[in-house]
Amino acid sequence: MARRDIDRLQGEIEELFADLWQVPRFSGMRHGFRPSVDCFHTSEPHELTVVVELPGVDPESVRIAVEERSLTIAGKRPRPRVGGQVYQQIEIEYGPFQRVLQLAEDVDVAAASASYERGLLTITLPIAPRPAQPQPVAILVERIG
Repeated sequence: MARRDIDRLQGEIEELFADLWQVPRFSGMRHGFRPSVDCFHTSEPHELTVVVELPGVDPESVRIAVEERSLTIAGKRPRPRVGGQVYQQIEIEYGPFQRVLQLAEDVDVAAASASYERGLLTITLPIAPRPAQPQPVAILVERIG
Protein backbone atom coordinates (compact mmCIF):
# COMPACT_ATOMS: atom_id res chain seq x y z
CA MET A 1 0.00 0.00 0.00
CA ALA A 2 1.46 3.39 -1.00
CA ARG A 3 2.14 6.07 1.62
CA ARG A 4 -0.48 8.33 0.03
CA ASP A 5 -3.10 5.57 0.34
CA ILE A 6 -2.21 5.03 4.00
CA ASP A 7 -2.44 8.78 4.71
CA ARG A 8 -5.82 8.97 2.95
CA LEU A 9 -7.12 5.95 4.91
CA GLN A 10 -5.90 7.50 8.17
CA GLY A 11 -7.71 10.74 7.30
CA GLU A 12 -10.93 8.87 6.52
CA ILE A 13 -10.75 6.97 9.83
CA GLU A 14 -10.16 10.23 11.74
CA GLU A 15 -13.17 11.79 9.97
CA LEU A 16 -15.33 8.76 10.85
CA PHE A 17 -14.42 8.94 14.54
CA ALA A 18 -14.95 12.71 14.58
CA ASP A 19 -18.45 12.19 13.13
CA LEU A 20 -19.24 9.37 15.59
CA TRP A 21 -18.37 11.49 18.62
CA GLN A 22 -20.52 14.44 17.51
CA VAL A 23 -23.59 14.94 19.71
CA PRO A 24 -26.79 14.50 17.65
CA ARG A 25 -28.31 17.74 16.35
CA PHE A 26 -31.65 17.27 18.08
CA SER A 27 -30.08 17.12 21.55
CA GLY A 28 -29.27 20.84 21.53
CA MET A 29 -25.87 20.16 23.16
CA ARG A 30 -23.59 20.75 20.18
CA HIS A 31 -21.21 23.66 20.24
CA GLY A 32 -19.86 24.71 16.87
CA PHE A 33 -20.18 23.04 13.54
CA ARG A 34 -18.19 20.96 11.08
CA PRO A 35 -18.06 22.55 7.62
CA SER A 36 -17.98 20.24 4.60
CA VAL A 37 -14.69 20.04 2.68
CA ASP A 38 -13.76 18.92 -0.85
CA CYS A 39 -10.10 18.30 -1.78
CA PHE A 40 -8.70 17.55 -5.21
CA HIS A 41 -5.32 17.34 -6.92
CA THR A 42 -4.45 18.66 -10.36
CA SER A 43 -1.36 17.75 -12.36
CA GLU A 44 -1.01 20.89 -14.50
CA PRO A 45 -0.27 22.83 -12.41
CA HIS A 46 0.63 20.31 -9.70
CA GLU A 47 -1.40 21.55 -6.76
CA LEU A 48 -3.94 20.64 -4.12
CA THR A 49 -7.20 22.59 -4.00
CA VAL A 50 -9.33 22.57 -0.85
CA VAL A 51 -12.88 23.96 -0.95
CA VAL A 52 -14.59 24.59 2.41
CA GLU A 53 -18.30 25.34 2.71
CA LEU A 54 -18.55 28.39 5.02
CA PRO A 55 -21.81 30.27 4.41
CA GLY A 56 -22.43 32.98 6.98
CA VAL A 57 -18.79 33.10 8.06
CA ASP A 58 -16.89 36.38 7.88
CA PRO A 59 -13.75 35.55 5.84
CA GLU A 60 -11.75 37.91 8.08
CA SER A 61 -12.42 35.57 11.02
CA VAL A 62 -11.03 32.45 9.29
CA ARG A 63 -7.52 31.24 10.16
CA ILE A 64 -5.58 28.97 7.80
CA ALA A 65 -2.31 27.31 8.83
CA VAL A 66 -0.04 24.73 7.25
CA GLU A 67 2.47 22.90 9.40
CA GLU A 68 4.30 19.68 8.73
CA ARG A 69 1.86 17.83 6.47
CA SER A 70 -1.40 19.18 7.82
CA LEU A 71 -3.74 22.01 6.90
CA THR A 72 -5.83 23.62 9.65
CA ILE A 73 -8.86 25.77 8.88
CA ALA A 74 -10.53 27.39 11.90
CA GLY A 75 -12.97 30.16 12.65
CA LYS A 76 -16.42 30.91 14.00
CA ARG A 77 -19.90 31.36 12.61
CA PRO A 78 -21.83 33.57 15.04
CA ARG A 79 -25.56 33.12 15.59
CA PRO A 80 -27.40 36.26 14.44
CA ARG A 81 -28.94 38.16 17.34
CA VAL A 82 -32.49 39.44 17.04
CA GLY A 83 -34.16 41.04 20.06
CA GLY A 84 -36.85 38.95 21.75
CA GLN A 85 -36.33 35.86 19.61
CA VAL A 86 -37.99 32.59 20.56
CA TYR A 87 -36.95 29.71 18.34
CA GLN A 88 -39.52 27.28 17.01
CA GLN A 89 -36.89 25.19 15.23
CA ILE A 90 -33.07 25.19 15.28
CA GLU A 91 -31.18 23.36 12.53
CA ILE A 92 -28.40 25.72 11.46
CA GLU A 93 -25.16 25.07 13.31
CA TYR A 94 -23.24 28.03 14.72
CA GLY A 95 -20.16 28.53 16.83
CA PRO A 96 -16.47 27.73 16.47
CA PHE A 97 -15.14 25.23 13.96
CA GLN A 98 -11.82 23.63 13.14
CA ARG A 99 -10.91 21.17 10.39
CA VAL A 100 -7.49 19.55 10.23
CA LEU A 101 -6.64 17.83 6.94
CA GLN A 102 -3.64 15.57 6.47
CA LEU A 103 -1.60 16.39 3.36
CA ALA A 104 -0.11 13.56 1.33
CA GLU A 105 2.66 15.75 -0.09
CA ASP A 106 4.74 18.74 0.94
CA VAL A 107 3.28 22.04 -0.24
CA ASP A 108 4.84 25.39 -1.13
CA VAL A 109 3.25 27.58 1.56
CA ALA A 110 4.83 30.77 0.17
CA ALA A 111 2.95 30.25 -3.12
CA ALA A 112 -0.37 29.26 -1.49
CA SER A 113 -3.48 31.38 -1.99
CA ALA A 114 -7.04 31.53 -0.66
CA SER A 115 -10.22 33.17 -1.90
CA TYR A 116 -13.76 33.44 -0.53
CA GLU A 117 -16.77 33.71 -2.80
CA ARG A 118 -20.47 33.08 -2.16
CA GLY A 119 -19.84 31.11 1.04
CA LEU A 120 -17.05 28.93 -0.37
CA LEU A 121 -13.45 29.24 0.82
CA THR A 122 -11.03 27.95 -1.83
CA ILE A 123 -7.44 27.27 -0.78
CA THR A 124 -4.86 26.51 -3.46
CA LEU A 125 -1.66 24.79 -2.29
CA PRO A 126 1.03 24.23 -4.94
CA ILE A 127 2.88 20.97 -4.39
CA ALA A 128 6.51 21.59 -3.43
CA PRO A 129 9.08 20.33 -5.92
CA ARG A 130 10.70 17.12 -4.86
CA PRO A 131 14.33 17.43 -3.86
CA ALA A 132 16.91 16.15 -6.33
CA GLN A 133 17.77 12.49 -6.02
CA PRO A 134 20.55 11.84 -3.54
CA GLN A 135 23.94 11.60 -5.20
CA PRO A 136 26.50 9.09 -4.01
CA VAL A 137 29.58 10.56 -2.36
CA ALA A 138 32.94 8.95 -2.95
CA ILE A 139 34.83 8.05 0.20
CA LEU A 140 38.55 8.55 0.09
CA VAL A 141 40.32 5.98 2.23
CA GLU A 142 43.84 6.85 3.35
CA ARG A 143 46.19 4.33 4.82
CA ILE A 144 48.22 5.52 7.71
CA GLY A 145 51.64 4.13 8.22
